[in-house]
Amino acid sequence: MSRTDWTMRRTLALASAAFFCAGAACAADVTLKLGHVANEDNSWHKAALKFAQEVKTLTRGQVEVKVFANEALGKEMDLINGMQLGSADMTLTGESLQNWAPKAALLAIPYAFKSLAEVDKAVTGPLGQEIKQEVIERAKVIPLAYFARGPRNLTSRTPIRSVDDVKGLKMRVPNVPVFMQFWRSVGAQPTPMAFGDVFTALQTGVVEAQENPLALVKSARFFEVQKYVNRTEHVRSWIYLAMGEKSFNQLTADQKTAVQEAAQRAQAYERSLMLADEQKLEAELKAKGMIFVETDPSGFAKKAREAVLAAAKAELKPVIAKLYAN
Repeated sequence: MSRTDWTMRRTLALASAAFFCAGAACAADVTLKLGHVANEDNSWHKAALKFAQEVKTLTRGQVEVKVFANEALGKEMDLINGMQLGSADMTLTGESLQNWAPKAALLAIPYAFKSLAEVDKAVTGPLGQEIKQEVIERAKVIPLAYFARGPRNLTSRTPIRSVDDVKGLKMRVPNVPVFMQFWRSVGAQPTPMAFGDVFTALQTGVVEAQENPLALVKSARFFEVQKYVNRTEHVRSWIYLAMGEKSFNQLTADQKTAVQEAAQRAQAYERSLMLADEQKLEAELKAKGMIFVETDPSGFAKKAREAVLAAAKAELKPVIAKLYAN
């Protein structure tokens, strides 16, 4: 074979390989794993898949994000720990970050925000920037985008119409101090528990109630083990699409920019899903047999203010007092 023939064949082989890779057959330079607690039907999961798609497009396949629902990579607290150590890459997390960054508690102060507009104003304003900065500095986790949640409501086996009805109620709460403080203050018996364990605990009677946004009530199929949705609407908050600092710093400058842009696109996509879901979730849960109960929030709100301010860290009390004054 002449040198000319060899050169031509090599050129054709390289061109063929480049064409083959353009068809998405080549492995990515970086693979990131994103684990979260929700199931495949939840808007968070759909937005996570959108994020993965956008990352692949914007990095031209250099970075691949693999998404794992249903705590397949571990529970939320385990993932945060893993992100700090560099053994995990990404998750969706919110107020649980207060275990490292105290200001993250402000994501879930009962009755602090009365509407989605107030949540958006908080997270995009100075307060949100303070929380984000502390999360980066103390938790070593980088919030890339945020997903607003529907209000948290209390589900139970018996109807809850006033604050007096929760006395002695055995209920599951996330491992978040402010939630424990709030529910104890109204006379309930809160038990911290990982999300993946809640369905079985409700089914077996270990706990009688739990509280979450309607999207998670539906996607976790709590309608199979709970009869009532009590409109406490006690927390309106947000959750971060977050990446471990160690994993983020392994990316090139261009890859970091692409990941951040992909996160913003996923944020906009999740908002459209969330707004559409809020209009139909109640009807879907009613069709599954759940009964919605009008609950008087005044007693809950009064107890919340007293309990949260009494137990808050000194550095957070002025901020919380201001939130309640608005």
